[in-house]
Amino acid sequence: MGEVGEIAIAPYAPRSILETLPCQLPKSQFEATGGDLEAEVSSSIRCLSNLQSTDLLSDSIWRDLFALTGTTRTFYSPESIISAWTTTCSQRRVSEFSIIKGSTIPIRLGGDTGWVNVAFTFSCQSIPVTQCRGILSLVLDNDGQWKIWLIRTILEQLEGCNDVDQLEPVRQPSSTHETQNRTEPNAASNHHFDCVVVGCGQAGLSAGGRLQALGISYVVLDKHEKIGDNWMTRYDSARLHTSREYGHLPFDRTFPLPYQEFLTKYDLARGYKDWVEKFGIDKHIWFSSTLQSGTWNEERRQYALEVRQKQPDGVNNSIMITCRYVIMATGGGGQIPITPTYPGRDIFQGTVLHSSEYKSAAGWRGKTGIVVGTANTAHDVAEDMVEADMSAITMVQRTQTYVLPYEYFKTISDRSYNADVPTVDADRDQYSMPHVLGRLMSRRALHAAASKEPERFDALERAGFRVERYGDIMWHILVKLGGHYMDVGCSDKIAKGLIKMKSDALPTHYTRTGLAFSDGSEIPADVIVFCTGFIGNMRTDVAQIFGEQVASRADDFWGLDEEGELNGAFKRHGQPDLFYVGGTVGHGRYLPRFVALQIKADIDGTPLPIYDGERRQKI
Repeated sequence: MGEVGEIAIAPYAPRSILETLPCQLPKSQFEATGGDLEAEVSSSIRCLSNLQSTDLLSDSIWRDLFALTGTTRTFYSPESIISAWTTTCSQRRVSEFSIIKGSTIPIRLGGDTGWVNVAFTFSCQSIPVTQCRGILSLVLDNDGQWKIWLIRTILEQLEGCNDVDQLEPVRQPSSTHETQNRTEPNAASNHHFDCVVVGCGQAGLSAGGRLQALGISYVVLDKHEKIGDNWMTRYDSARLHTSREYGHLPFDRTFPLPYQEFLTKYDLARGYKDWVEKFGIDKHIWFSSTLQSGTWNEERRQYALEVRQKQPDGVNNSIMITCRYVIMATGGGGQIPITPTYPGRDIFQGTVLHSSEYKSAAGWRGKTGIVVGTANTAHDVAEDMVEADMSAITMVQRTQTYVLPYEYFKTISDRSYNADVPTVDADRDQYSMPHVLGRLMSRRALHAAASKEPERFDALERAGFRVERYGDIMWHILVKLGGHYMDVGCSDKIAKGLIKMKSDALPTHYTRTGLAFSDGSEIPADVIVFCTGFIGNMRTDVAQIFGEQVASRADDFWGLDEEGELNGAFKRHGQPDLFYVGGTVGHGRYLPRFVALQIKADIDGTPLPIYDGERRQKI
């Protein structure tokens, strides 16, 4: 503990590993001179075949996405980079480092902060033979020499295989809402696939499409009756709080104009349906199908799965499947609702719902409502209550909440995700970036924008909303997987008093007519909606389906390891041939490509070798 006068102050505790990793944005001294600049930096590409510590800045970073390490790794400092680079380049017999002409781009972040990006290609000639891509970020040092600040390397394709990023359409989407020409499972037969995908949301569909692109036999299990029901079963006003151009599925622009900027659940269901029909993925989906249980045979390296499928007449059939690989796409944030329990629930005369049960406020006109929670869903529900003309609406805030105005996000997102840039190129640039660097860059841009609009946040605070105006969006995405509010309009309603705030005390118990608080106050309510999240992650689902023995070998899904890489997601871990996919829209769209590539290499008998060299020590 540190002390200031008579007040004891606890030392600052970092919220994530990203705050402790060595990374800073570089200072720039170069002039952007177009073609001349590309000629200047081309020597840095040539040096990659014999990389030396003198080629690197003292705080350089290398991040690899499956190209050389067979997994996701981030290395910090010249010493660790040279050790891992030399070993993996030798093992993978790397050759043909070649600059991609026209790829040299000066990056300026204002002031003297900046660098030059230049893209390159290379191949790995040891088995499996692969084609890869990389991006160097270069800085001109005080001696006028170009130094490497950042290396990114990305596995692109397996030699001799189909393109994982290309899938030819098989037909135009139908005008009906029924999936056409789908093969129905036969309960009397045993079915075998290379891979079973569990879950038919955005990440599960993306995984299925990538598997299909590589010619891998698969089936997607969807507990719902039709495509898009993972969205259609949510509350009526559910929508993405990110831009339309960011919302696409792989292989095409799934949501072109005239789709609206904030894709509603109806937009998403329609777009998903059109997409699966266009690429023939609908023929690989089993609807009304729930994975009940599964076993893993270590000797045969095979999963046996029991699937319960509900028939149109309501009868449940039990279907057996065997497969080599399982991809869990059941939702990263957990499936078990968290509803705080307070004494007196039995005497409360109103309605209590968790957000998972909530559909609409349309029938509550003139009633009083309480929303417990202050993240995205809570704001959506409170806004619904305003639109429904409820007589009084109160949002109960239990912790300070980061509010990120949508315009700030859109300004950054639109630079990459727009009608002129192929989505796969935008994704490659976005998701190859080291998370620690993504944090620095996002904080710099978002905090600068927030500092120019103090009144926007002051108004929220005057209304009683405890706002975190300079938050860490990467912590919310990569660790907490939510908990913030992307402001798409509700903050203004709070500032104007249309939604009242209760943030100075916590709920203690129900009364007959409302909710009582720790400061002795009571707020009357006819309806209380708890937007308090869910518990568990996909490892919880693994335990329920496969048992604790399998789950004990599996990694957790999400969160960050000691290098700032995601735990468990999109890569091999302790339980053989079990993969997780999920996360944000972008994670779920792009990163399943690497799962499909890992599976294809393994099926062909040439698995990607994993580099398991020295790792950073946890702090």
